[in-house]
Amino acid sequence: MSQIPSNQAISIEKQELVSSANLSRHAKSNLTKIAAWINDRNVPFLISSIGMIVMLLWAGAYKMTAPGAEGIIPLVSHSPLIFWHFIVFGPYIGSDIIGLTEITAAILIIIGYFKPKAGIIAGLITTFMFFTTSSMIITTPGAIIAVPGISYMRYMSFLGLFLFKDVIALGVSVYLVSYFGKKAIVGENKN
Repeated sequence: MSQIPSNQAISIEKQELVSSANLSRHAKSNLTKIAAWINDRNVPFLISSIGMIVMLLWAGAYKMTAPGAEGIIPLVSHSPLIFWHFIVFGPYIGSDIIGLTEITAAILIIIGYFKPKAGIIAGLITTFMFFTTSSMIITTPGAIIAVPGISYMRYMSFLGLFLFKDVIALGVSVYLVSYFGKKAIVGENKN
């Protein structure tokens, strides 16, 4: 059995410290104690996952209404990634499918608390979904606008800012894949 050289052992020890579930015992300054307290209680995951669940349930339910369907027509119809969706299904059934997908992803995140592989699937669904909607910032007319009197600058309109939240949701989706993935890997290796 070979031994790990001492510099590699120190590196591994530092990695274990940083990835430790209980950082509070290692924190020295008040600033790092606050960070450790947040980490030890899993606050980033709880806020991210609960926020995502609420947003998906709320948005999914709204897309299953006539105003919700009509509201996304300009977004979907200008998207090179999903424009075909309303051509194939029509705006109302198409919007219902999108809403149902969002609700399904929310339910899978909830199931992921107990069965992490369901959370991975939810994260992959929302990653695809929010990648698609993030691209609409570029493709939707009126999302990026010129402001009169200011040359050579473009700004996000309220529509653009509305769509930009999906870039953040994309990051949360990838985080959820990673988080649930780690939980699933730990579960697979317990056996």
